[in-house]
Amino acid sequence: MEISLNYGKSQLAVALPDNLDLTVIRKPDMPLLADPVATLEASFANPDGGAPLATLAGAAKTACILICDITRPVPNGVILPPLLRALLAAGMEVKNITILVATGLHRPNEGDELVELVGDSWVMENFRIENHFARDDAAHVALGQTKSGTVVRLDKRFVDADLRIATGLVEPHFMAGWSGGRKVIAPGVAHAETITTFHSARFMEQPTCDNCILDGNPLHAEQLEIVAMLDGAQAVNVVIDEERRISLANFGEVVESHLKAVDHVRDYAEVGVKERFATVVTSAAGYPLDKTYYQTVKGMVGPLDILAPGGTLVIASACSEGMGSDEYIDAQRNLIARGAEQFLRDIKSKSHAAVDEWQTEMLLKPLRIGQVNLYTDGLSPEEHGLTGVVKIASVADAVAQAVAAAGDKRVAVIPEGPYVVPRYRP
Repeated sequence: MEISLNYGKSQLAVALPDNLDLTVIRKPDMPLLADPVATLEASFANPDGGAPLATLAGAAKTACILICDITRPVPNGVILPPLLRALLAAGMEVKNITILVATGLHRPNEGDELVELVGDSWVMENFRIENHFARDDAAHVALGQTKSGTVVRLDKRFVDADLRIATGLVEPHFMAGWSGGRKVIAPGVAHAETITTFHSARFMEQPTCDNCILDGNPLHAEQLEIVAMLDGAQAVNVVIDEERRISLANFGEVVESHLKAVDHVRDYAEVGVKERFATVVTSAAGYPLDKTYYQTVKGMVGPLDILAPGGTLVIASACSEGMGSDEYIDAQRNLIARGAEQFLRDIKSKSHAAVDEWQTEMLLKPLRIGQVNLYTDGLSPEEHGLTGVVKIASVADAVAQAVAAAGDKRVAVIPEGPYVVPRYRP
């Protein structure tokens, strides 16, 4: 039998023996919008929370629209034109509208990559599109501190705008519970000091800092507090199916509209599974998420609830851009040199995380449960040595070895990777 895993811009075909007992885990069929633009325009007039867009835009002179960076497959080419047309129809001038790429601490998106990200030539040619730079002190405004002590500094272009709109994809997120909404604001356009504070181990090591969890999630609570400091914002939220077709598009107050989108996607992205498996095969969701090993860690964390202790997790990820940032590479070197236990002790004592070391911290989650095998053609031998996981040349061979070692022919397969979160529900 043959399975296909999301891999780069296509699929990775894997031939497996017919005698295996395969359980393929994917989203149930999702309802699809016949006309996403019409649905979004209707939502502008009847928002999920807050005033209609025309009312908000009519009272505003300036607007700042956040878009996610290239790591998310947000259909910006569909949602940005009607949003911008609505602002113009309400009397706003093009020169007073800024589109800001919410990079967090990721690299900027420029050139052809920015064209791909925006997805519409009219938007590219007529509107000011800029990147957020988290380490540019002068570009940020201090808003105060959260109850837990996080110093909150956000991009002044967003803070100072009369109308603030965050756009994004709502999907499972292995730290914040769900992506989109408030997360596009923080860490999206937060200063490095803010990001490294609430990405420190005192947040990340909380068991509720996990996929599909909002209640009791300390990162989510921090984000809500930051939104409140802003005195509010709006959001355009999108939910997509496995083939990246739009299942939901809505507009409204950032918290309320985001929760509405979460309520919609939860029944599809969080999948109950009645057993645990000694062998689990997954992906890093394909392009654009699997461009780096840094993002690949999300695919390793997603299925942990159904991985049996001591089991084997096999993941395929293109890693076409290599490991990720220089800071992330440093964190991985630190992990390899010091070992998992000492690495964790070291970061638990810090008030601020080093940039991107939280992804190394999250890697420890699958490593505590079993063995992680990585198939990729995007890493050099030196880079492979920094992954902290086992290099494999064949997914099929790795599965055969895992099945033989476990004496168990049951294998779970998650083609879409971290966009689907299986939950053990016997």
